[in-house]
Amino acid sequence: MIARKLIHCSAAILLFIFLILLTSYFLLKTVKAIDEKCSNPSALNLDEVEQCLPQLNDELNRMKTATKPLEGQLESLQRQLVQIQVTIDNLVAGIAQKQKDLDVREDKLALQQALLEQRIKAYYIRSYLTDPLLVILSSFQAGDLFRELSYRQFVTREDRQIISSITTEVVNLLTEKEKLEKDKVRLAVIQADVDKNAKFLGGEIKKAKVYQADLSSKIVALTARQQQILSQRLASLHISRSAASIGVCIDDRNVSPGFGNAIAFFTYGAPHRVGMNQYGAKGRAEAGQGRDDILKAYYTNFETIKWDTNIKIKVQGSGEFLLEDYVLRIYEVPESWPMAALEAQAIAARSFALAYTDNGSGEICTSESCQVFKPDPKTGAWAQAVKNTEGLVMTSGGNPIKAWYASTHGGYIFSSAEVWGGGTPYTKHATDTTTGSAGNFGDLQSNAYDRSSPWFYCDWGSRSQYNKTAWLKSEEVADIVNTLLLIRADGSTSEHLYQTDKPNPAGTDNWDENKVKQELKNKSINPYTSVSGISVSADFGRGETTLVNISGDGGSDSFSGADFKNRFNLRAPANIQIVGPLFNIEQK
Repeated sequence: MIARKLIHCSAAILLFIFLILLTSYFLLKTVKAIDEKCSNPSALNLDEVEQCLPQLNDELNRMKTATKPLEGQLESLQRQLVQIQVTIDNLVAGIAQKQKDLDVREDKLALQQALLEQRIKAYYIRSYLTDPLLVILSSFQAGDLFRELSYRQFVTREDRQIISSITTEVVNLLTEKEKLEKDKVRLAVIQADVDKNAKFLGGEIKKAKVYQADLSSKIVALTARQQQILSQRLASLHISRSAASIGVCIDDRNVSPGFGNAIAFFTYGAPHRVGMNQYGAKGRAEAGQGRDDILKAYYTNFETIKWDTNIKIKVQGSGEFLLEDYVLRIYEVPESWPMAALEAQAIAARSFALAYTDNGSGEICTSESCQVFKPDPKTGAWAQAVKNTEGLVMTSGGNPIKAWYASTHGGYIFSSAEVWGGGTPYTKHATDTTTGSAGNFGDLQSNAYDRSSPWFYCDWGSRSQYNKTAWLKSEEVADIVNTLLLIRADGSTSEHLYQTDKPNPAGTDNWDENKVKQELKNKSINPYTSVSGISVSADFGRGETTLVNISGDGGSDSFSGADFKNRFNLRAPANIQIVGPLFNIEQK
């Protein structure tokens, strides 16, 4: 019975393995096509990267979805295999004991067989002697004769019973020995099957995990490649990180581009958004918050302590400066700002310098890539802020934190993991408004602490022929939408869909709006010639645009905010761009 149960369990395991193999076959069949195109990220152009990333992400998610239940079933099967193994071990022990018992019985039977021969011989003799006539004719007396007759009948019956019992025992012993040998063979097969299945199941899950890790590494590589290409165009806007050198971003809403049915894309804040929002610190100080309140608003899991001011900071191309002398030469925010904002900036700058140089052992640059440093020390309010905060440093785990900051966050604070992928315990995600939340764009315009920044709500880029604005014509937006539709239908066309007023970065030909329309028609897709309606949906908890909705003569379509932003930045003319995750659309 137990052996049959084990065979049934083994059959169930084999069926499960077959399902794993079947699933793996279809997964790997799909993956092979993806790998051939996307396995070498450095050789891809951006559009190919954009095509590969969603495929690889989808594949990774599908693999995780496919393997997650298998992992759970594997754990269940492994538990069952352990139980089966315990049963097998008990069976082995039982069979071993049976073998010992049979060996003892066999030895006893060997002795009994010798006696059996004598018993059989005596049985036949007694059978003959117990003939009543022979007994009557013997010389026994009547009483003795009766006793002798009774005794011989008793012994004869006993011999008959012993002979029958021994014979049955021999037959049973031979039957059980034969069954035992068969059980040994079946048990060995089951044990080998269990061992093989346990090893195979573990190996399959391990291979799936390795494949997932490989996919993840490719996604990371492709994302890096994508960011490299996009950053080249973003750099052309010359966006300053520091509030002291911030330029003026013209709010084009009240400026006419010289044509009607115009559309512009406005971003909240500028790139970075990690750590302290400098204009947000100004707004908080103006609202009555002190330096500690400001720092706690932008960083987390830190403590402010006095640091050794005798440490020297090595400055690239400028020599060494004592810690406080170095901070006096930081040009990050205007001195006209409230003292609480200046003091918060001084503590952040001091902390950043110590963390960046590893407590003075390394060297720090003088540009916005690190923090702006000039040889001449500042005086006035900044000098007072430095004095008021002398030696104060934000630390985490006993070490100064790399207190990132930037001019304008657009109403949100982002963690380092969200922006750069490297998590830090002291950066966080939060809504930087007077209410601590936002439900719509109006809330941000009214309540964001950095709403006074000239970069709070901007459409980036311009064209001199259209009054130096970033407004686009309806047909230009329609062209961007058409490229999204074409890539959705055929990703291989992406290398032809860069902006048409500059050379193609992939070294091939750029398709103009008419060519794109024709390609769509060839695929039985209605292209847009003009856009009449355009709107966005946003996650105001995350601070990002999630969906762009389009309507026009081509019908209506929707695209994810991230996909639309990336395609916009590759196709839009001149240097016009969307520079952040949260953007809105204006029409006039």
